[in-house]
Amino acid sequence: MSKVFLALQDNDEARPIVEAIVRDNPAAVVDQQPAMVRITAEGKLVINRDTVREIKDDPDWEPQDVQLVLISFGGHLDEEDDHFTIYWND
Repeated sequence: MSKVFLALQDNDEARPIVEAIVRDNPAAVVDQQPAMVRITAEGKLVINRDTVREIKDDPDWEPQDVQLVLISFGGHLDEEDDHFTIYWND
């Protein structure tokens, strides 16, 4: 299976998103780099709206808001009302 990745800015807006990714994707590997966080996983990474809302304590957060801190990603993108998913079809 191929690895997917997501690179986010390392700032206050992105930290709850990273925490949510780690919570919902226990096999994800987080690589802290200068000014960014790179997260990799086998096959798929999911950012769930409800998890981020809970961590941020923000009922208005939407998965599309990840684009405000997104640097890059590798894989196919599925962006819905309740999740932001990066995946590979193997």
